[in-house]
Amino acid sequence: MHCPFCRNPDSRVVDSRTSDDGTSIRRRRQCTECGRRFTTTETASLSVVKRSGVLEPFRREKVIEGVRKAVRGRPVTDADLAGVAQAVEETIRATGASQIDANEIGLAVLPPLRELDEVAYLRFASVYNAFDSLDDFEAAIRALREDQAHAVDAEEER
Repeated sequence: MHCPFCRNPDSRVVDSRTSDDGTSIRRRRQCTECGRRFTTTETASLSVVKRSGVLEPFRREKVIEGVRKAVRGRPVTDADLAGVAQAVEETIRATGASQIDANEIGLAVLPPLRELDEVAYLRFASVYNAFDSLDDFEAAIRALREDQAHAVDAEEER
């Protein structure tokens, strides 16, 4: 890390603290040349590989934008969308990969969105699972109904 004051390439870490959300580290550094102090923030990078092969940094905001289209007109709050985006990022970071395919992000959206709103889930799934016909919608609805029936049965057994 170059000193922002004298451009010396050497500095020492004086203090390190984890951010509130645990995704970055704030470090106070001191230049070994001029002695001045400065702060850096370090985060683990996560890149998205687009269909075209272009790499871009992962952004929760893009997940929220994509999901917002699926929830349009549904009783879903901005906090709900932020929760879905956080769940997606946690799922993707848990893989340990530094690069993730854009399609994998879309697939990671499906489980938390399904828990949030089934209609929005069907809208989103129709794009990411490339539904071609009504049969695809019917199969997805059938799977949702079966899962609901299993959940009701499990609840009744308790």
